[in-house]
Order: sequence, then structure tokens, then C-alpha cells
Amino acid sequence: MTTNWMRLTVSALAICASTSLAFSQSLDELVAAAKKEGSLTTIALPHDWCGYGDVIAGFKAKYGLEVNELNPDAGSGDEIEAIKANKGNTGPQAPDVIDVGLSFGPSAKAEGLIQPYKVSTWDTIPDSAKDADGYWYGDYYGVMSFEVNTDIVKDVPKDWADLLKPDYANAVALAGDPRSANQAIQAVYAAGLSAAKGDAAKAADEGLKFFAELNKAGNFVPVTGKAASLAQGATPIVLRWDYNALADKDTLKGNPPVEVVIPASGVVAGVYVQAISAFAPHPNAAKLWMEYLYSDEGQLGWLKGYCHPIRFNDLAKNGKIPADLLAKMPPAEAYATAVFPSLAEQNASKEIIAKQWDTVVGASVAK
Repeated sequence: MTTNWMRLTVSALAICASTSLAFSQSLDELVAAAKKEGSLTTIALPHDWCGYGDVIAGFKAKYGLEVNELNPDAGSGDEIEAIKANKGNTGPQAPDVIDVGLSFGPSAKAEGLIQPYKVSTWDTIPDSAKDADGYWYGDYYGVMSFEVNTDIVKDVPKDWADLLKPDYANAVALAGDPRSANQAIQAVYAAGLSAAKGDAAKAADEGLKFFAELNKAGNFVPVTGKAASLAQGATPIVLRWDYNALADKDTLKGNPPVEVVIPASGVVAGVYVQAISAFAPHPNAAKLWMEYLYSDEGQLGWLKGYCHPIRFNDLAKNGKIPADLLAKMPPAEAYATAVFPSLAEQNASKEIIAKQWDTVVGASVAK
């Protein structure tokens, strides 16, 4: 069963430091311990993703810690592999924290790759968006969209089926490798959900068939679509989360003009989750990072980057969201039909898409 989290009602509960903070540690003690460690190592956090540039800067300014940023363009699968590869490594290549697609949280827990920690705002995170034991927790979400360079594409596609038209020859790209990157996997799933008319059980298979047809038609460009390739015309249509597309639109400043389209069907919302590596060289800095991300300041930082923070309902209920931030977001009706795949649905689709992409579609996506 899918859940539309945009309609969730979250009770406004008092925030008590005793709720978590390493289950006994005060915030002051945590800050002191983190400062003693001196730094935090992140991975796969491009500055234009969800406003992370400003979020990282805010964390550094607030606590005076250095942030070692590994491989900003990595996908969720790469993050998991980085933890596995650095189990006994306390050096700069070992990530302390990860930000991964929803389905990667439970699998990382099952493999013993992450450790539990409940932030002080734990009770304001919807239960359906977090592990009950604190191993992983939802951080933000958006919906899959079409990012279109309208200098090149004059007839902008409105739905998934439109992408198969001859008008879009050598035009359509994914924003990652569907064998490992959550964003790309969810794009394939969304296309399939549209083709399957909302039947989640068929979405992965139908998505692979759709991309096989797209590739056969010569419309699929097998490279990772980015703002630069969009602007250069190499990938004039990129399938990516709306917050990334909207951020690109700001960055490009009309050169070229960009239109962000939420498709008429197959509107898939994607939740990303945070977790701390079980082998984190800087565990206290990692916990402090989580405290910052789930504070009002951190959550509003994501909203500035066009993401819906997971505590959105709580912030809205308590009048903590500035009107100018809300005004910059797409209208609420654009999200009215958004589908939030369940964990079971995501795990099943990821398994099919990642493993069968090569045989069904046969297009290796270059970075």
C-alpha cells in the first residue's frame, strides 16, 4: 500500500533533549565531543542538491568543524560500497554519514553498516519515515520531473509517453546509473508506473520496457544528465527530482531557459534518508550533523533548496515556515497525485531495475 505523506498529520510535540542525544548525552556534551574529533566526513552531497551547499556552510559556521566532502556525484549504491570498503579505515576516505534513497536504509541496517541514533526532534518525524530503532530516518522528499532546455526543445513533453515521440531524438537522459543510483532507479519506476496505469506491482518491469523502447527509438542518451550537459544541449531533457531541476533553473539564470515539468501521470515522490556509518571515524560529529539537519534551521535549509523537509508538517503547524520560501515552491496541486512507494515496493523495484537494466535496456550510462 502506498502512502501520500503530503497528507500526513504530525502531532506537534515538545522537543526534549532527553528524547535522544545519544540516549544520554546533552547537546553541550555532544558539541564538545564533536569538536574534539574536529571534523566530519560526508559523501555524495553536491552543493546544488537540496540546498546542501548552504546547509554544509551553516553547520560549519555554527559548530566550527571541518567537513571533508567525498565524491559529491556518487549514488546511493556508491555510498553503501564506501562504508563496506572502509570498515577498518579511520582515514579521510571513510564516510561518517550517508544520505541515501529510502530502500537503502533498511538494507544497510540488515547488513550491519549503520548505527542507531535518535535526534532530539525525533518525535516530529513521521513514524512511517523512520526506523523505530533509530538506524535511519527520512530527511526530505521531492517528485520525479522533466528538466527541459526550452532553447532546444520547443514542444515540451507533458507526460512519460510523450518522450517516445520522434521529436525527442537524442534528447532524454537519466540523472544517474539505474544499476546503482536511486534517482535513476526511481525515474525508471515512475515511467513504468505511468505505463502500468498506477499498478505498482508492474511498474519496474514496465519501466524497463519503456526505457528499452526509448533506447531503441534513439531518444535515450546514455550519459548522466547534469546542468552542464543540459545547457550544452547534449541532454536537453533530464529526468530528475524536482528540487534538483529547480535549483538548476536558478543556477542557469535563463541561459538557457529551463522548464520544470511534473508529468501528468506516474508522479513518484522520493524520500531520502540519513544514517550514521557503523564504522564512523567521527561518531560524535556525525550525531551533531544529524542534530543540525533535523533542527528547524537545517530543515528550512532544505526547503530553500526546493526540497520538502520531512518535518514540513510540524514546521507549518507551528508557523515556522517563511512565506517567501513557500512562494518559491511549485503549487500544491502539482503534488496532488504524488505516490509514495512503500519500502516493500521500493525494494522489489530496485532489485528488478538494477539487475535487469543491462539485459532489458542494454545501455550503459556513462558518468
